[in-house]
Amino acid sequence: MRLHRLDITAFGPFGTTQSVDFDALSAAGLFLLHGPTGAGKTSVLDAVCYALYGSVPGARQGGQGTTLRSDHAAPATRTSVTLELTVAGRRLEVTRQPPWERPKKRGAGTTVDKAQTWLRERDAATGAWKDLSRSHQEIGEEVTQLLGMSREQFCQVVLLPQGDFARFLRADAEARGKLLGRLFDTHRFAEVEKRLADRRRAAEARVREGDDELLADAHRMQQAAGGAMELPELSPGEPGLADAVLTAAAVARSTAREQLTAAHCRLTTAESVRAGAGRALDEARERHRLQRRFAEARERAERLRERSGAHEEDQARMHRARKAETVAPALGLRDSADAEHRSAAAAEERARALLPASLADAGPDGLAAAARRAAEELGGLESARRAERRLAELLDERAGLDRQERADEEVREDAEAWLADWETTRTALQDRIATAQQAATRAGELAARRDTARHRLEAARARDRLTRDAEAAAEQAGAAREQALAARQHWLDLKEQRLSGIAAELAAGLADGAPCAVCGATEHPAPARRVAGHVDRETEERALADHQHAEDRRAEADRRLAAVREELAAVGAGAGDAPAEQLARELDEAEREYARAREAASALHAAQEQLRAAEREHELRTAAQRDAAVRAAARVGHRERLDLERDSLEQELAQARRDAPSVAARARQLEREAAQLTDAADAARTAEEAARRLKDADARLADAAFRAGFDTPRAAAEALLDDDAHRQLQRRLDAWHDEEVAVRAVLAEPGTAAAAQQPAADLPAAQQAAEAADRAVREAASARDAAARRCAELDRLSARAAASVRRLGPLREEYGRVARMAALTAGTSAENERRMRLESYVLAARLEQVAAAATVRLRRMSSGRYTLVHSDDRAGRGRSGLGLHVVDAWTGRERDTATLSGGETFFASLALALGLADVVTDEAGGVRLDTLFIDEGFGSLDDQTLDEVLDVLDSLRERDRSVGIVSHVPDLRRRIHAQLEVEKDRSGSRLRQRGT
Repeated sequence: MRLHRLDITAFGPFGTTQSVDFDALSAAGLFLLHGPTGAGKTSVLDAVCYALYGSVPGARQGGQGTTLRSDHAAPATRTSVTLELTVAGRRLEVTRQPPWERPKKRGAGTTVDKAQTWLRERDAATGAWKDLSRSHQEIGEEVTQLLGMSREQFCQVVLLPQGDFARFLRADAEARGKLLGRLFDTHRFAEVEKRLADRRRAAEARVREGDDELLADAHRMQQAAGGAMELPELSPGEPGLADAVLTAAAVARSTAREQLTAAHCRLTTAESVRAGAGRALDEARERHRLQRRFAEARERAERLRERSGAHEEDQARMHRARKAETVAPALGLRDSADAEHRSAAAAEERARALLPASLADAGPDGLAAAARRAAEELGGLESARRAERRLAELLDERAGLDRQERADEEVREDAEAWLADWETTRTALQDRIATAQQAATRAGELAARRDTARHRLEAARARDRLTRDAEAAAEQAGAAREQALAARQHWLDLKEQRLSGIAAELAAGLADGAPCAVCGATEHPAPARRVAGHVDRETEERALADHQHAEDRRAEADRRLAAVREELAAVGAGAGDAPAEQLARELDEAEREYARAREAASALHAAQEQLRAAEREHELRTAAQRDAAVRAAARVGHRERLDLERDSLEQELAQARRDAPSVAARARQLEREAAQLTDAADAARTAEEAARRLKDADARLADAAFRAGFDTPRAAAEALLDDDAHRQLQRRLDAWHDEEVAVRAVLAEPGTAAAAQQPAADLPAAQQAAEAADRAVREAASARDAAARRCAELDRLSARAAASVRRLGPLREEYGRVARMAALTAGTSAENERRMRLESYVLAARLEQVAAAATVRLRRMSSGRYTLVHSDDRAGRGRSGLGLHVVDAWTGRERDTATLSGGETFFASLALALGLADVVTDEAGGVRLDTLFIDEGFGSLDDQTLDEVLDVLDSLRERDRSVGIVSHVPDLRRRIHAQLEVEKDRSGSRLRQRGT
């Protein structure tokens, strides 16, 4: 992986866009990243990590999203990081923009734009960029797959944090294991340990579960055997448990079968005794039933004799009720007439109570005449009602005139107040218009000045760029001339060498008898022979071609240089000698002045609109004041006419209302009087008619009672029965008859009479004997069933226990194998002498590789004194495998890494970091890392050690690597020429490249 370019905008301390040309920095192999504390050196590395993985490294990875944004950035500038790199032979460009809270384009407030990510790749053939993806997830997976490293591995391998490795150097085995586990992704071995432990627990649980089920079946067999079975005193998992349970079960089954045979014999005897007792009980029950039936019939006959008097009275009453039923219709008519008469008399009394005292004793005709007089007076009130409605309209119209007068007065006062300030308002608006027009004129002048400044700045920047291009073109032309001269000299040297050895070349073409091309002789006794380093025609021609190509390149370089210088001369005429920074400041000042003038001129339209609106308002106010005065003059005559008409109507209404408050109230009084008089007349007529009907009903009732044989109508009414009383009396008569017939039938039965002549049956004794025999059968059957169930249950449980024993055999064998393997990988087995877990074993191998790779550089940094070695000794009672010691060649002993001094700890941790980077790179699939960064720590080294450390870092260039050193050490600025400096001020930090 090689970094080419990094563009940062509004990120961290960088408020504006900053660019880093890694190609220029990497050309020197070593480059220095320095700057004051807090300037943003670490933010450059954060930007690289954020571009690749979408998050920053270390403790700063919580600062995502909008917190990555620079506090120095302009509100309209969006945070963005773009990284161009080559990885796996592909030239890629990654752009990431975190979520951004920006000002709304319309209205006030802010809105949040979502995070965006772009991935592009450059076509090697055409050089054009093509889009690959805009998905955060796809880009993250693509980058991780190409690099072969997670973010944590990248931060440890490419961004070498010395503080972390110093702690790693002194850490215990557990801390080293956590870091190595993240870098080498050994969680799969931990998963193997966990999987084996889970399988061991699962197998142990299955075995214990099987033993628990076996013991549970044994307890069930003990319960089924009635406690006669003895259980083995063994726990789940102990050997011999299965055999002991099966032996006890066989003994219990044999005993249960013997008990079942004895229970069968007892049940047969008890059933025979119960059959005899049952027959005796049936005979006693039948005789007892017949004797009781005869006695009950005698008692029922005696009760009928005692109730014979009441029965005769019921028969007489039923006879009288049947005669009274012929008088019932006349009684109904008389009751209906009486109820109607009372209702009519009450209605008449209520109606007369509402009448005046003068009409309380008037007859129906007098009441009807009074009602007609009230109706006639009510009809004469229609004219008065119209007059009353007109008076209400007059009052409403007069109130409307008063409201209109108040409204006109308010309009007049408001217009006078507004018009009083008219001249002041108009003058202020005219002044604003004049000021805005002046600002517009100045804005036009400033626009021309701004355009001139912009053209000069563009020309100055082009001048500076072309100056650099001219210098580069001059260097290339000089180099091309030197190469052309060298190629020409090489060709002439080869040509001279060929001419010196041309005889050997001509001799190669001689043949016996053929004349020599030089002397014409046909004999060739001593032809010249080629010597070592002989130059032939082909070599000379290649040198000539190289010379011609070099001349072409020189000519092309001269043409480019001339073209650049010509363009530079043309651009320089427009830019002058002013620096681009000064022109940029002048352009910014012109932009600010133009913006202020434009802002002042923008108020012109608004001021003109306000003046036109004020003039329209002046016209409206003046017209409103004039209209209000005209309406006030017209209202005076109208009010006088309304007052005259009101007086006339009030006199007319006083005569029609009499003592009522209004005509409508007087009309309601008359309506109420007419209705009351009409109701009273109707009620009086209805009462007279009801009295006549009541008298006729009394006469018809007396005649009907006499014909039915009753002395008075009252006697007939008392003899009459209602439906419920008639039904009850009939039921009593029917019940007496049915009981008498039933008693006679029972007393006439021969069997019942014969049983009554026999001795009384002893039913309790027979029942006790039958119950005792039945109880004995139930007990014997229960004992037989219990014995049968005991045998069946013991057989079932024994079979299940045997099946459990067969099933548990393979499970016990599997549990033994899995438990042994789990203990071995977990480091708890006695066979694992060093108590080393499987993951620790793998990490120990990786740590051994890291120590070997680190030692190669540590020896050079320490002048051959120190060597890092891996140790798998146990630390106290802990587990072993991740120990790290340093061997001191001066003493020949191993030392704890904690005994190293500050400088020794630095270069030891640096060597460890570089060694770990190599091992992790190989582990990640051999991804080539051409760009590395090394964090602070060089200040703890003396001059000699610093030279050795820099020599080691410089040797990394042998693998075509570039190494960036992040440091404050001033001596490094003199030793390393390629530098990336971070400058800070109140407006934000800036990046400056030097020596590239």
